[in-house]
Amino acid sequence: MTLTASNLESHGDDNLIDAEADAQSGGNVDVEGRSPLRLAWARFRKDKLSMTALVITTIFVLCAISSPILLKLGVLDPYANHKELLDPNTGFFPKGALGGISIHHPMGVEPQIGRDVLSRLMLGATLSLTIALAASLITVAFGTVAGIIAGFTGGIVDGIIGRIIDLTLAFPATLMLLGLSQVAVDKMKAIGIPSGPNGAFVNGFYIVFVLAVFGWPPVARLIRGQVLSIREREFVDAAILMGASKGRIYFKEILPNLWAPLLVYFTLLMPAYVSAEAALSFLGVGIKNPTPTLGNVLNSAVQFAIGDFFFFFTPAAIIAAIVIAFNLLGDGARDALDPKAGR
Repeated sequence: MTLTASNLESHGDDNLIDAEADAQSGGNVDVEGRSPLRLAWARFRKDKLSMTALVITTIFVLCAISSPILLKLGVLDPYANHKELLDPNTGFFPKGALGGISIHHPMGVEPQIGRDVLSRLMLGATLSLTIALAASLITVAFGTVAGIIAGFTGGIVDGIIGRIIDLTLAFPATLMLLGLSQVAVDKMKAIGIPSGPNGAFVNGFYIVFVLAVFGWPPVARLIRGQVLSIREREFVDAAILMGASKGRIYFKEILPNLWAPLLVYFTLLMPAYVSAEAALSFLGVGIKNPTPTLGNVLNSAVQFAIGDFFFFFTPAAIIAAIVIAFNLLGDGARDALDPKAGR
């Protein structure tokens, strides 16, 4: 089998190795070209740690998707109090070992209230991941558009967007979240945004809005740097010469070449926003009890860290597992999509 320059260019590094092996062995096997996505998936599958992270992330996502269905079917009940499972002689802590674990309550019940811990954690994961997903999508979308406009247009437009980014980064995001929460929530209720049960929707909307407002500048800077290189390529020049509109150039020519860094950044942004939601709920900003999120379940469990350590450990471990799994998934995606980054 003869290797030509066109073979080397079209097949890529991974197919080149296969072709050389066939040539040395005297084989006459045709080498099938693979797309960049297939090559990235092949590299990703070789990383056992990344595959483990993918499996764990998939399990959490499936649990988050299924919990509202199980709630409707009556399988989960995160609001019912089971006082009969609490021991008044011990300060209304759960009867039995490990927080009252039983067949009907695989993770036990809450001290002093008696609500099912598994039900609250599953529904809490749904709400926490939904908030993180919505905030991540808005952050990436807005940051991408701003970065493409700034990088491609340049000049005064680039300067204005750059100053807006600097101004946004100068604001103390956490202080703004804490200080304006009640005012902003009341204002949103006044303009007609539905509050939901116990104000859950409007509080969740507030967290998504603020996380997105203060989260887009790093995305915009990343995309701007990528666009500064992409705009010099021949296909962009060809689109300009053919009279393509700016919208087509932005979203048909440039955007498809940005999916790899965007995917990596998205997988790294999700765990950051899960942690942010948990921290804000822990500080009393966001969705309030009895509506569960991972953050307010952990907040409720802190006061029982000594008396019922299992109840405290479970939500903390789940939050840590979600954050670590998403981070490892992002690292694996980055290595698979850009194998030369570490060279």
